[in-house]
Amino acid sequence: MFRKLSSAALVAAITAAGGAAALAVPGAAGHGDGFAFGEPGDPKKPARVVQIVMKEGDGQMLFIPDRIKVRKGEQIRFAMKNNGENEHEFVIGTVEENRAHAAQMQKNPDMEHDDPNARRLSARQNGDIVWRFSKAGTFEYACLIPGHLEAGMKGTIVVR
Repeated sequence: MFRKLSSAALVAAITAAGGAAALAVPGAAGHGDGFAFGEPGDPKKPARVVQIVMKEGDGQMLFIPDRIKVRKGEQIRFAMKNNGENEHEFVIGTVEENRAHAAQMQKNPDMEHDDPNARRLSARQNGDIVWRFSKAGTFEYACLIPGHLEAGMKGTIVVR
């Protein structure tokens, strides 16, 4: 059985645990103007589709591709396919936010996400996230299930 935590509950859990409330959660401390890396997209508007494959093997867990380039203001529909035998996540954030979230996942490995920037997929499942990158910078997508990030499951998003 999975526990569902909203973004607000996750921030509260991190704060209560003495961790930094650095997750990119709208309305959280320091994030009153939205996420540090953009905002949820509008599925009714056009979007460039970026196929993301989740894969595992030879002691590694990977996203293919592991690097994408985006124009500032561009809307992307990440079309994800989990080709692995395990559950995987796709969480968009800054490196710092994802590491803070990964630390919480170590303590709560069954945590599910109910956030616009994250999706958990069972083996052989497909899913998508629509995101508008309204801010320039270098960001990350990662699988924060314990052990997966450490096995290499991360990618870079460069927004110019």
